[in-house]
Amino acid sequence: MHKPIIYSAVRSPRARAKSNGALHSVSPQELLSQLYRALQAKSGLDLTKVEEVILGCVTQQGEQAANIARSSVLYANLPEHIPGLTVHRFCSSGLDAIALAALKVQTGMMQCTIAGGVEMMSRVPMLSDGARIFTDADFAKQCRTLLMGSGADLIASIHEISRAEADNVAVLSQQRATQSQAQGYFEPSIVPIETADSIAETDECIRPDTTMESLAALVPAFAALGASGVDTFQIENNGQVQEISHIHTPGNSPAMADAAGLLLIGSPEFTSSLAVKARAQVVASVTAAADPLQVLTGCIAATKALLNQTELSAADIDLFEIHEAFAATSVLAKRELALSDDKLNVNGGVIALGHPMGATGAIMAMTLLDELERRNLRRGVVAAAGAAGSGSAILIDRDISA
Repeated sequence: MHKPIIYSAVRSPRARAKSNGALHSVSPQELLSQLYRALQAKSGLDLTKVEEVILGCVTQQGEQAANIARSSVLYANLPEHIPGLTVHRFCSSGLDAIALAALKVQTGMMQCTIAGGVEMMSRVPMLSDGARIFTDADFAKQCRTLLMGSGADLIASIHEISRAEADNVAVLSQQRATQSQAQGYFEPSIVPIETADSIAETDECIRPDTTMESLAALVPAFAALGASGVDTFQIENNGQVQEISHIHTPGNSPAMADAAGLLLIGSPEFTSSLAVKARAQVVASVTAAADPLQVLTGCIAATKALLNQTELSAADIDLFEIHEAFAATSVLAKRELALSDDKLNVNGGVIALGHPMGATGAIMAMTLLDELERRNLRRGVVAAAGAAGSGSAILIDRDISA
């Protein structure tokens, strides 16, 4: 068995998923092309040695359809022998791309891979693929699968999470993201991206003026959807609740974003081929599934399974990056995993920084690694939730000898 080593990582800034967002003029293939070249320059990578590119992408429609991992390799004029694999496990897709790359290296199938994710939500909007499970109410009921916001409100209802608790998660996320950006903590991985008329180099979704008072003024985002019949369905299928608490608003929900991120993962023997040293090893990865009606608790289930598999406790982990898949999920993760604020999402989460769905897991992984290095800490867990109760988690360890 070979230890899967993370050697290098690059990402774009996260831009608002709007027509005036900083990355809107850039196609997903062009964005990835710039990142491939940046990864090559940063690591000293000989691109002819890359054996596969694995990318997460959720809305595989239009520009992001037809295996964007392979099409981006061809568009970027990388060596044509490099195959591409596009992964879709909802919002944990970027993490699953890393896990697959690590497993291929671990088993000796490959020596060098590039893994990550991409999502250009301003150009390929969420749900634009028209998936039946999200557009056909009867089919969704049969599958017990609802939209993410409805699942988040159900989590709040079952676990008695208040609006104030949810808003507090959002305020803390914004404060930490603002401070981390000001201190330059994201800079080790961010690559300036050339756009049609400028250079994008800063995460732009952060709202530093967010307060508990400003959040309290926002109207619940999913109450109307609940009144259309979703609330009744949830109550009928959940004996734990008699009423749905609609606590989620645009302020305590993930911000939609455009972004991409790439990690160079290879075997220990590949070290001599690079201009950089090994940064961490991927120790273990887990995928899990939880209650599909709660939609977003898969990240918690996956983290629990990962700790059990590795025979570690939360106390053994120095930092956690757990997907802020709506604020109630973060509140529940803190409760069920017994996590303190000084270990969880210490640079802010996707409520503040933005959630480019297929890229989020990969970006969270490199944010975690950068912060472990900055603090000279050892172990970190990154976990992301996907729709339908799915979730994935990865353990990384900076001690390569372990």
